[in-house]
Amino acid sequence: MRKATGILLCCIAVLLLAAAAASRSTQTSYADDRAEIENLQARYMFALDFRDAETYASTFTEDGVLDYGPVVKGRDAIRKMIAGMAKSDADRAAKDTSGLRPAAGRHNISNIVIKIDGNKATGRAYWFHYSNNNPQRTAGLDSFGNYEDEMVKVDGKWLFTKRKIYNEQVADWVYRGPNPAW
Repeated sequence: MRKATGILLCCIAVLLLAAAAASRSTQTSYADDRAEIENLQARYMFALDFRDAETYASTFTEDGVLDYGPVVKGRDAIRKMIAGMAKSDADRAAKDTSGLRPAAGRHNISNIVIKIDGNKATGRAYWFHYSNNNPQRTAGLDSFGNYEDEMVKVDGKWLFTKRKIYNEQVADWVYRGPNPAW
């Protein structure tokens, strides 16, 4: 009887350990979620700078909102906006007779703060933009601002439901509120 009780207790212990391990494998930590959100933010930046409309749009939910002064609603409208930027860039390059290499711009993000509550998150961050859009093609900081983000995890993947962009170079888009990072 003792041997059977011991075997039963061992089996129960193994089942409990297996259940705990399975539970942990489906849960993510704050660090895991934060890393995925920072990856989302970086993919957004690269897609914007390289005018990759498909990747850019894929960082938003189907009904996502991009508010950068004008408000763009829905993944399809966001995709079309970036595709329009790519077309404008190509048209401008085709008309350029300066002989200069094409100008480039790059966005960066810093001071990222994120609050995660289950499958929802809010984020705040600074952004800044460098470009070499001048006859010497020298780099310069030409714009900066901050983001206010709302995100949701859909099928294990973080996406923007809303990204509000404040731009300190444009009077109507300047941030006027209190410390945005709570």
